[in-house]
Amino acid sequence: MSDPSRDTNIGQVLMNRYQLTELIGKGSMGRVYRAEDILLGGVPVAVKFLSQTLLNDRMKTRFAQEARAGALLGQKSMHVVRVLDYGMNNEEIPFYVMEFLQGENLSDLLLEEPLPLSRFLRIARHICLGLQVAHEGIVIEGQKCPIIHRDIKPSNVLVIQDNTLGELAKVLDFGIAKFLGDVPEKGQTSSFMGTLAYCSPEQIEGRELDHRSDIYSLGITMYELLTGKMPIQAETHSIGSWFKAHHFQKPVPFSVASPELRLPPALEELIMACMAKSPADRPQSMAEIIQVLTALEEQFGSGRVTQPGIDPIGTMTSQLPAHPSQPPVA
Repeated sequence: MSDPSRDTNIGQVLMNRYQLTELIGKGSMGRVYRAEDILLGGVPVAVKFLSQTLLNDRMKTRFAQEARAGALLGQKSMHVVRVLDYGMNNEEIPFYVMEFLQGENLSDLLLEEPLPLSRFLRIARHICLGLQVAHEGIVIEGQKCPIIHRDIKPSNVLVIQDNTLGELAKVLDFGIAKFLGDVPEKGQTSSFMGTLAYCSPEQIEGRELDHRSDIYSLGITMYELLTGKMPIQAETHSIGSWFKAHHFQKPVPFSVASPELRLPPALEELIMACMAKSPADRPQSMAEIIQVLTALEEQFGSGRVTQPGIDPIGTMTSQLPAHPSQPPVA
């Protein structure tokens, strides 16, 4: 973490409202600060700035899209981190304001141990509910625009403890999301965006994607959550090695990866189907996956299951959970 005395942003007040108090995360796409909403009496929020190295028109447009996606999807589902505001600071650097959530991302949870079945089923269903609203799309200039996340992985899912609803999983970081219906970005079909270990075969080729690419990444994520291991391995961490792995390597069977693990056959079949090399061989929608997970949760889960697709949002702009903050960083 940076020394606050050297960070000139600390103490800055944005839009006469959001006072930056602490740098809490940084990545290649930008920095995230904890801030206080002075207008609302000091309610904590998180503020993400676009990196100064990315201040070109294309990245500013993408950053604005990321903010719009978070705002609109966050209104539709409690399982997407909600964006509350957007603006520019005095140096014309764009930022957006998010709900401040204390919790752990799934990568941190996996450092302790794989998830037990009942907890896995609940968290996996929450991820699917968040992705379902993204795939259904948001309305931009009167047109429905489906969104492909393109970077589903454990570190992009935050788990929080809500006083009323219990444990909730929220999808983070739509920083490289694809808005279907957009005019293609110049050179986009020849470039790779995403995380090599989790991307679909078609994604690593740089092809145009649909929602089934996220389903592949979800399959790898679900496998890892249950076993603590990756279903496929590349010889080296290069695009060429991962290209071969995603295209030609079969996922390691659950019985080999974790011989002691006893999963319902329907769950094994679902996850293996999500990781099919061809999009046509995967489940064709999040609704299909939610249906299977809900049925399994009713049988093996430890608590009440809401009906699939019913996702009450309420007013959840603040949470009071139990773990150190881990906000999204691109």
